Amino acid sequence: MKKLIRLPSFLFKNYNAVFVLYGILVIAMSVQILLLSKIQLEPNGPWYTKYGNYVIFKQSYFHLIHQQDLYAWYLKEQWDLFKYSPAFALFFGLFAYLPDAVGLTLWNLLNAFCIAIAIRQLPLLDSRAKISILLFIFIELSISLQNVQSNALVAGLLILAFVRLEKGHYFLAALFITLTVFIKIFGVLAFVLFLFYPGKGKLMAYTAVCFATMALLPWVIISFDQLKFLYTSWFHLLLNDHSAPMYLSVMGWLTTWFHLTIDKNQVILTGLMIFTLPFLRWNRYDERSFRLLMLCSILLWIVIFNHRAESPTFIIAMAGVGIWYFAKSRNTVDLLLATMAFIFTSLSRTDIFPLGIQKDFFDAYSIKVVPCILVWGKLIIDTLLEKKEIAHEV
Repeated sequence: MKKLIRLPSFLFKNYNAVFVLYGILVIAMSVQILLLSKIQLEPNGPWYTKYGNYVIFKQSYFHLIHQQDLYAWYLKEQWDLFKYSPAFALFFGLFAYLPDAVGLTLWNLLNAFCIAIAIRQLPLLDSRAKISILLFIFIELSISLQNVQSNALVAGLLILAFVRLEKGHYFLAALFITLTVFIKIFGVLAFVLFLFYPGKGKLMAYTAVCFATMALLPWVIISFDQLKFLYTSWFHLLLNDHSAPMYLSVMGWLTTWFHLTIDKNQVILTGLMIFTLPFLRWNRYDERSFRLLMLCSILLWIVIFNHRAESPTFIIAMAGVGIWYFAKSRNTVDLLLATMAFIFTSLSRTDIFPLGIQKDFFDAYSIKVVPCILVWGKLIIDTLLEKKEIAHEV
């Protein structure tokens, strides 16, 4: 079997058909979530919409302009805490005043087409490979959009940062990575890509400017004392996030498969040590194929080592799997791993599998994360063995 995805051939001929498919997906997922009935999490409690993440994002803007603590509980408005930066709350002012049906759809469009445009711009891949990646991540993208999450946007920005680095557009690269950090802080890992490029002083200067600008941007509408308070509150929330893990991570895999309870910091530190091993191959830094593989490693790492990773987060990891698979010379092991990822990561949370199997097998044994862990391990081994991962440059 030479192809992982067998779909009508016209989908592989140009981007227009795939982009139309993405647009239809956005509309369908947005309408579906808007039409779902409200839920009540506890008897006599408040009623919440099924698009709670969008409500949290939207309300953060109003909490910001009203000088409130972004990171306090507002259970009458939303069912969970806001965990993003003050700059993200300010950014969501672009959507906050719109009717939910309009704002939510535009937000999903931004997420879907950010990652689609980013993948289209990737170097080293021909059009067929890029379209294959877009189709490969389609189901995982639908899960993220259905939950009105920001993960596709994060993945798209990280890929765009790599593209800009390859083209020597260092300011944009620094800006895109900085934006991911102010959305979800684990994007900071992508700054290691700077090691592969000349002009590191310029990259550091651009990053400092971008960080300072993003950090101080809310100052235009709130006082400086309030801004300091918000950052203190945010860091306190992140440092004291001791909520139970979601088990869709290396930590969850170790617990459900091997009954090992290891401190998450030890697991993360071990993961970082393994992640950095390919950087010892400094003689490969000038190979674009090697740099692309390290982008894939980053996309996978920030999900599989995130103890709070949820199913919608895996659009980031599956983007890494897709790029890894379709941008390289493939063997039987690679095909097996990619097929496992497609079935057990993407399809495991769909109606293809009965709810009982999802809960008693996929959820109980952290199955969704396992193929991504295996792909990441194979990627690390291949980079250490200095295999030529890319078939040809385009």
